[in-house]
Amino acid sequence: MILKGNSMRLPIYQIDAFASAVFKGNPAAVVPLQKWLPDAAMQAIAAENNLSETAFFVPEGDGFGLRWFTPAVEVDLCGHATLASAWVIFNKLDGSRSQIGFFTKSGTLTVTQDGESGRLAMDFPSRPPQPVTACAGLIQAIGAPPKEVLGAAKYLLVYDDPAIVRSLQPNMAGLMDIDRDGVIVTAPSDEDGVDCISRYFVPSKGVPEDPVTGSAHCSVVPYWAKRLGKRDIVAYQASARGGTLYCRDEGERVRLAGNCVPYLEGSIEL
Repeated sequence: MILKGNSMRLPIYQIDAFASAVFKGNPAAVVPLQKWLPDAAMQAIAAENNLSETAFFVPEGDGFGLRWFTPAVEVDLCGHATLASAWVIFNKLDGSRSQIGFFTKSGTLTVTQDGESGRLAMDFPSRPPQPVTACAGLIQAIGAPPKEVLGAAKYLLVYDDPAIVRSLQPNMAGLMDIDRDGVIVTAPSDEDGVDCISRYFVPSKGVPEDPVTGSAHCSVVPYWAKRLGKRDIVAYQASARGGTLYCRDEGERVRLAGNCVPYLEGSIEL
């Protein structure tokens, strides 16, 4: 953070998270701070960036306080922007660290580096979905009846055919007033080496379809781990950009790992 007259210059990075190459995965903006800006300023920056998430972090003890904003609201958990924030710290700010603790509205989230694969791995809360009744208009808005309707923080709609998941074109207006954070749709994968596919829709938070969603896999992973009888799950989010998550069900926690690719580095003038 640099003060210049009456203005302020803030560093900003844009990182493609859960990505195999630039323009893949989910782009997140990351803004390191020395102290929190007013909430309205952080929300305005996120709206200006117009990405699914902008992350802000400040030094806090031996770790960092971390907050996430969509273009419309602050959220309580975000995977890809956490992964992107960790990449910035490991690669731009403090290369001596082997792990990072982020203090968030969802508790402490730890990110570690795997030197062999180059992936970053996040320790997140597990949110196993349970059978629920779909709210009025949900199935009609999604456009195809699922085999199962489950829910935790988000709806999880399960299909047998991955082609259905890939071809869905939901009515976003019909999803605006649902009674959960968003809607995950998932199916078994038809590709070698991948266990399941999913997509995630959250228009009420300003993100019609999120490209790759770590928080959604807090429910996707325990569902597929139980169904398939295995702890390690390779998940693919079948958005237009697409992204792969290497996951492990650890009971009350889930491990979500992936790669990051830097796209942009610059500054914000306020």
